Amino acid sequence: MTARQDLLSGLALTVFKLNGRFLDVADALAVPVGLTAAHWQVLGAVLESPLSVAGIAREMGITRQSVQRIADLLAAKGMVEYRPNPAHKRAKLVAPTPEGLEAVRRIDPAHAAFADRLCGALGDDRAAEVLDALRDLAGALDALRAEDGPG
Repeated sequence: MTARQDLLSGLALTVFKLNGRFLDVADALAVPVGLTAAHWQVLGAVLESPLSVAGIAREMGITRQSVQRIADLLAAKGMVEYRPNPAHKRAKLVAPTPEGLEAVRRIDPAHAAFADRLCGALGDDRAAEVLDALRDLAGALDALRAEDGPG
């Protein structure tokens, strides 16, 4: 294996491990308010403005089918609602309800406490550097995907 293959493998395995750890943290923060990490992820995607299921999937890097399943569950719990989409007749927009917004608000104190612990462990400057590096990595992967075209 080449040094670059080792780097790619190390990057991928570390990101996979981080994904699992962040999902564990998100579940620990969300479960006390009746949500899961996946519920919180979908709700979080539409806090600023409603999005279609496909838009949420693109934003979160997960499959459209997964988002649809979670959005349907959240709608059944009264946490989101489907709204007409002026840009597409069949692809409704997902928007949080007051109940969904309240659930996310109730996560906030535990979220803030964990953020303080994590940034305290890393240091604020280092945490910001790591975030920048992860954004650079995501941008590079997006650019390579665009070069490769659809599929």
